[in-house]
Amino acid sequence: MRVSVQAEDFNIGEEIEKLRQGRTDLGAIVTFTGLVRDIHGDHVIRKMTLEHFPAMAEKELIKIGEQAKTRWPLENLTIIHRYGPLFPGDNIVLVITASHHREAAFEAAQFMMDWLKTDAPFWKKEETDNGEHWVDAKEGDDIKRDRWT
Repeated sequence: MRVSVQAEDFNIGEEIEKLRQGRTDLGAIVTFTGLVRDIHGDHVIRKMTLEHFPAMAEKELIKIGEQAKTRWPLENLTIIHRYGPLFPGDNIVLVITASHHREAAFEAAQFMMDWLKTDAPFWKKEETDNGEHWVDAKEGDDIKRDRWT
């Protein structure tokens, strides 16, 4: 399992290769990449800043990855979450799951993203045409997370 909280961008192809290096037994690799949008509601986003508590954020990502490994037969997984100033089109988060079967890889990736959206200690501030504001949590994200309990 690889978990990283970093300011630097990531290369999706390189991360997939690291995960599957030397493996011929994998039947599925599923990836999810979260991106900064240029529109949120009726606001044009110029910049997003992600803040976090470093040790706490990494610890929570590890916990989410470990939970996924106990629930599905995963051979490997990667979670990368960025912080700092980001702009429309930039990568924010990458989740990769590897398993012998696609169902496990798909479900585990979705599980991890649902938990990351609600439980990972990151805070988003958007700079828009109408000024700056912190992004509130969405009730719908809690509902998606809770379906896994």
